[in-house]
Order: sequence, then structure tokens, then C-alpha cells
Amino acid sequence: MHMFNAITQSQIYVLDQDEALDFYVGKLGLEVSADVDMGFMRWLTVSIPGHPERQIMLEKPGAPAMSEETAQQVRELVTKGAMGGWLIFTTDDCRKTYETLLAQGVEFTEEPTDRPYGTDCGLRDPFGNRIRFTQPKS
Repeated sequence: MHMFNAITQSQIYVLDQDEALDFYVGKLGLEVSADVDMGFMRWLTVSIPGHPERQIMLEKPGAPAMSEETAQQVRELVTKGAMGGWLIFTTDDCRKTYETLLAQGVEFTEEPTDRPYGTDCGLRDPFGNRIRFTQPKS
């Protein structure tokens, strides 16, 4: 018997949710799943188009999850790229996706490289979170 049957939401920290929307939706082509002003915070999630069952929460460090002092420390770590946020996407054509995103001004940390599991490359979002996308071997 399995206790769980899906991962529905993951979270990464971003310093500016509007800038995050511009990057994740405007450049990477994800779609907004939820954008709700809850008064005490903005609940903002994105997902692969057509797949709202797996969402990424773009969370701004702060209340109610943490004190302002802790939030400031987290923001400093995010700025340094030291928060450890990771996203890995799959694509049907790694090199074509790379060229498309490069033309849109996305900065990469690693060009498409052939690996034993497929072709992948790396980039960082505007806040330092690491992103990879892979074209699995068929």
C-alpha cells in the first residue's frame, strides 16, 4: 500500500513575484495556476501548460512563514544563489529549447551537453535558483 500518489506542489523562493512571473511565464512559457492575494501573502503558482496537477509556488520570503529578521537572512541567501532551489524540466528538443530561450535573453550556466541519460543544460532564474532541462534518451 502506498501512502502517497503524487507530488502536487513544490516551492522556491523568489525576491520579486512580478519579476518571477515575467521569467517563468514570459520567458520559460509556464502558465499561472494560481495568483491569489490572501491579504497576508500572495499565493502564486505556475505549472507546465496543460498540467496544473504539478505546481511550483513562487514564494517571497516573509510573513506569515517567517519573521522579518529571518526573511532578510533568506533573501540574502537567495541573492547569493545559496538557497538550494532546483527545478528540472524535460523537453523534446534540448538544443532547440536552448536556442529559443537564448534568443529571449535567458542566461545559461551550461550549454546543451550529451550525457548518459540524455541531453541537458543549465541556467539560473533572476534570483539564483538553478534550473535544468533535459531531453531524455529515447
